[in-house]
Amino acid sequence: MSWQAYTDNLLATGKVDKAALYSRAGDAAWAASGGLSLTAQEATEIAKGFDDPSGLQTTGLHIQGQKFMLLRADDRSIYGRHDAEGVVCVRTKQTIIIAHYPPTVQAGEATKIVEQLADYLIGVQY
Repeated sequence: MSWQAYTDNLLATGKVDKAALYSRAGDAAWAASGGLSLTAQEATEIAKGFDDPSGLQTTGLHIQGQKFMLLRADDRSIYGRHDAEGVVCVRTKQTIIIAHYPPTVQAGEATKIVEQLADYLIGVQY
């Protein structure tokens, strides 16, 4: 399956309205759906946030120029929220999955879908 199919499948669940796959270092976009496009700085900040969340805790999580309040940041997952919408970022062995969910979706529903994809990718050594 191509990388694009993974982001398209996230949107097909109806729980995510934008998604992207980046390299683990955050230096290359591998696929995007729903118009999700990060600046190089945004992608790098997310990639660094998995190992040291202090920067995200200080300045917030930025996606497409929008600041999200950091809810969680550890070596696997980063969650952010802005009003009723949110973002879920999960790091696998080789990728970072970034998914945005709209106000009509509960955070737990979107999180479950993205975390399941991450588990699958980790299981197949990605």
